[in-house]
Amino acid sequence: MTFRVSTVESFRAVGWILALALSLPLRSAPALPAPHDIDPSPEHPRSSEGSFVTLRSGRILFAYSQFSEGQHDHSPSAIVEIVSDDQGRTWSQPRVVVPTGSYQNIMSVSLLRLASGKLARFHAVKKTKWLDCHVVMSISTDEGVTWTPPRLIMDAPGYFVLNNDRVIQTASGRLIVPLGYHRTTTMTDDRPAWDSRAISMWYYSDDEGATWKESSTWWAIPVVSMSGLQEPGVVQLADGSLYSWARTDQGHQYEFTSSDQGVSWTAPRPSPLMSPESPASIKRVPGTQTLMAVFNDHSGKVPAPKSPRQRAPLAVAFSTDGAKTWGPSQVIEDDLTGWFCYTAIHFTEDAVLLSYCAGNDQLGRLSRLRVRRIPMTSLSVPGP
Repeated sequence: MTFRVSTVESFRAVGWILALALSLPLRSAPALPAPHDIDPSPEHPRSSEGSFVTLRSGRILFAYSQFSEGQHDHSPSAIVEIVSDDQGRTWSQPRVVVPTGSYQNIMSVSLLRLASGKLARFHAVKKTKWLDCHVVMSISTDEGVTWTPPRLIMDAPGYFVLNNDRVIQTASGRLIVPLGYHRTTTMTDDRPAWDSRAISMWYYSDDEGATWKESSTWWAIPVVSMSGLQEPGVVQLADGSLYSWARTDQGHQYEFTSSDQGVSWTAPRPSPLMSPESPASIKRVPGTQTLMAVFNDHSGKVPAPKSPRQRAPLAVAFSTDGAKTWGPSQVIEDDLTGWFCYTAIHFTEDAVLLSYCAGNDQLGRLSRLRVRRIPMTSLSVPGP
C-alpha cells in the first residue's frame, strides 16, 4: 500500500524521528490517521466521556454520553453506542442504549470485560442538577445485546463523580471504583450549593458488583485548593499494588498507592505528571509492566499554552517503574487553543484507540468527541 504525504507532513515525520533518536520530547504531533469526530449539532450540542470494549466477535463497542438541550454536565444526556468491525478504523452511526428517562442527566461511561466473561457497564445518574450524582452498574451476559437494570453501587446521599473509563478489575477479581466526592452546602438546586473541593475515595467489590464496600481511607488535599482531589483514576501495577491519581489545581496530578487491594490508601502527594486542572488517564500496555498516560503536559518540556488552565496539548508518556518517573512526552494534539480531556484508552492487537473531548472556545470546550486510532508503531513504547 502506498501512502502520499505532504511536504509539511514529511518535515513533521523527520522531526519526530530525530526527536526519538535524541531521546527528546516531541515538539509536534506525529502524522497520524485521520480521527473519527462526532461534531456538535443543534440536536446534540455535546458528545463526550466514552469507553471501549472488545466483543468476542472482534467487534469493538464504544459507548458515550450524547447531550441535548445544552452542553452542561447537568443537561439531559443519553448513553449511545457506536461499533467498529475493522479495529477502530471506521464506525457505525450512533444508537441510544440508555435514554435519559426520569433523570436530570446520565453520563460518563465505563465499560469492562469481567474475568467471568460478562460485560459490565457503569455510568453516572443525576436526579437534580447540583445536589446529587450517583454511580449505577449493569451486567450483560450476551455481549451487550441486553443488560440488567442499572443498580446503584452506593445509596448514601451526595454527589459522587466517576469519570469515564475508570473502573478496573484486579488480577484477584476485585472491582475498584475511584470516586470524587463533592459536598453540598445548601438544599437549593443551583451552582452555589456545589462545593468544588472534592475528596478522593474508593469503592470495591469481590462479587462482580453484587455488594460493595467503601475503602477504609479517603483523602482531602493537604494544601489550600479550590479543586481538592477531583476525578480520580486507578490502575494495577505489575507488582500487584494499586496506583491512583486525581486532578488538582496545584499544577500536578496528585497520587496515592495501595498495597492491600484498595482497602487503604497512602496520603496524597504531587505526582511527576505536571498538568492543568484536567483529568489524566493511565493504563498498562497489555503484556508488559509499562504504563501509558494520556494527559495535558504543562511540564515546559513541550510547547504549552500561556494559560495554566488550558487543557492542551494532549500528550502520551510511558513509565516502566510504576509511575515513579515518566519518559518524554509524545504530543498527539498540538493545537494550544484546543480543549482535550476525558480520555478513554483501549488497546487492540496493533494499535491503541483513544477517545477524548476535542473542542475549543468557539465550538464549545466539551462539545466535540474525537476517536483516534494510533498504530503502536507510531509511538515510542519502552520495554519491558
